[in-house]
Amino acid sequence: MDVQSALFYVFSAVMLFAAFRVITARNPVHAALYLVLAFFQASGVWMLLRAEFLSITLVLVYVGAVMVLFLFVVMMLDINMDSIRQGFWKHFPLAATMGAVIALELAAVLLGGFRIREPQVQATAGAVQVSNTKELGVLLYTEYLYPVQIAALILFVALVAAIALTLRTRKDSKYQNPADQVRVKARDRVALVKMDAVKPPVAPAAEEEKSA
Repeated sequence: MDVQSALFYVFSAVMLFAAFRVITARNPVHAALYLVLAFFQASGVWMLLRAEFLSITLVLVYVGAVMVLFLFVVMMLDINMDSIRQGFWKHFPLAATMGAVIALELAAVLLGGFRIREPQVQATAGAVQVSNTKELGVLLYTEYLYPVQIAALILFVALVAAIALTLRTRKDSKYQNPADQVRVKARDRVALVKMDAVKPPVAPAAEEEKSA
């Protein structure tokens, strides 16, 4: 067994353990952290398969953004896990059936891919080194430019909608209307009032104390 095969088995074992703990951990924060560990192990497997672009994307997108947002949502909503666990065994047969169907479909695809052997390419002195990242970037921004732009627009709308849904009206929070700020004028900011300089009257008690 070479080093690459040993690393593959190590990454796979840790990823399977982390994935199992994601669905069995009672604390949702612990489950999210185990999911981060599973993503890192999957990134290592992609790196062993020489798919460095997918590996880096998995770490940056899922670990760096999605999981952080998930943790914030879990902590912000304060989910009651007891209410979520109610009726688990009632829906377990349907969930197990769907999981078995998905596992069979993935097994059919993966086993078919393992049977395909890569052609043996003899290395020559004038061989051209091809970068997967560069080729994917050229492909995305040439042939698939419009789908990429549409996907970016959909994600932007989803981000704005998520921010709008989290906004809550609270009595102790201060709010400023941007429309009123735009329509404000200089003469409305400061009001100059002319007042006569008069001496305030002195209370009688104060006068008696001075005379005494």
